[in-house]
Amino acid sequence: MVRIKLNTWVNAPMERCFKLATSVEFRIASAVPMKETVVSGVSSGLLREGDIVKWSARHLMLRLTHTSLVEVSRPFAHFREVMVAGIFDRYEHEHFFAAMDDGTRVRDELKFSAPFGPLGRVVETLVLRRYVIALLSRRNAALKRAAESDGWRMYLERQAESVALTSHSK
Repeated sequence: MVRIKLNTWVNAPMERCFKLATSVEFRIASAVPMKETVVSGVSSGLLREGDIVKWSARHLMLRLTHTSLVEVSRPFAHFREVMVAGIFDRYEHEHFFAAMDDGTRVRDELKFSAPFGPLGRVVETLVLRRYVIALLSRRNAALKRAAESDGWRMYLERQAESVALTSHSK
C-alpha cells in the first residue's frame, strides 16, 4: 500500500479552501488535462457527507472511471473520500484544512493499493506513486491560485447564487 502526505500553504481563509476542494465545478476545471467529467452522482455544487460521484478521466493514456463516496465531512476542517468502485484495490483520500497565521495549511493524506498482487506493488512503486503525487500537486496548485486570487468567486459565488435561488423558490 502506498501512503502519500502532501502539505500546501494557501494565503486564503480555511472556509474558502475547503469549499473549493469540495466544489465539483472546481475539480473539473482543475483537471482539464485529464478531461475529467462526472458520469453519475452529484454533478454540481459542493460535495457533502454521503455524496457519491462517478468520475471519468484520462490517466496514463487510459480512460478510467472512479466512484468515490464522501464518507466524512466536517466543514471546514476535514473531509474523507473513499473509492467504492474503480481500478484500485483500495483508495482513501483525507483532506485536512487548518487555519494558521494568515492562511490555511491544506494537508492531503492518501492511501491506495493497486490490484494484481506483486505486479501491482511494482507498478505502485515505479509509476503510480510519482503520478499520484504529481496529480495532487497540480490540483493543490490550482486550488492555491484560485483561493489566493479572485478566481474562487467563479466557483463559490455561483454556489451561493444557486442556494439563494432554491431557497427563494420554496
